[in-house]
Amino acid sequence: MENVIRSIPSEAWEKLDTLLIVNDGSRDSTGELGRALSKEFTKIKVLDHPENRGYGEAQKTAFDWVLENGADSVVMLHSDGQYPPGYLLQMIAPLEASADVVGGSRTKHGDMREGGMSQARYWGTMILNRVENTIFGADLSSYHSGYKAYGRKALELIPYRGYSSTFNFDSEMLVGAIRAKLIIEEIPIPTIHGEGYSSLKPIPYGFSVLHTLWRYITKQI
Repeated sequence: MENVIRSIPSEAWEKLDTLLIVNDGSRDSTGELGRALSKEFTKIKVLDHPENRGYGEAQKTAFDWVLENGADSVVMLHSDGQYPPGYLLQMIAPLEASADVVGGSRTKHGDMREGGMSQARYWGTMILNRVENTIFGADLSSYHSGYKAYGRKALELIPYRGYSSTFNFDSEMLVGAIRAKLIIEEIPIPTIHGEGYSSLKPIPYGFSVLHTLWRYITKQI
C-alpha cells in the first residue's frame, strides 16, 4: 500500500480532495500504516471495518462516505499495485466531460499476456467479455478491471448497497450503470499481473460472473 500511495503523481495529489483508505478488518496493520502515512500525506483518511467484510463492502463504505460528504466523484485504486497510480488523472478526465462511469481497460492497452496475465486467465477474460457484451447489448472492452471511477450521479442511481460483497461487485456496478443508461467510457491501462498482485481465484470468479449474468437476465439485479 505504501508504495502505491508514494507513486501517486503530485498533479494527482493536487486534484484529489481526499484519499480514502478502507481498512477492511485487515490483520496486516493496514489501518496503522494508513494513519502513519496521513501525517505525511494530510489528505489521507482511514475508514475501519472491525472485521473483514469483503471486497464489495469496502467499496460500499467508500461510496457511502463520498455521498455523505458531497464529493463529485471517486476513483477506486487497489492497494496491491495492480493498477498504476499514474493513470489517476486520466481516469478522472472523462467524468469532467460527459461520462458517468470510467473503466480502466487493459484490453485497449494491448495484449494482456505481455503484462504477465496467464493464457487461461486471458482467454477466460476475453470469452466472458464477449458473452457479457452480447447479453447486455453493450460494446465494452473490459468488464473485469477493478480500476473504476464513478461520478456522483452514478452512485446516486446505481443500487450498489444491494450488491455482493465479493470481487463480483465491479461487474454488478456495470450492470447497474447499464440498467440506468449511464454513459460509460474506458481508458487504456497497462496489465500488471503476477504473483502477489491479486487473491482473486479465476475459476470461482468466472462462475460468479455467469451467475451475475443469470441474475441480470432474470431481472434479479
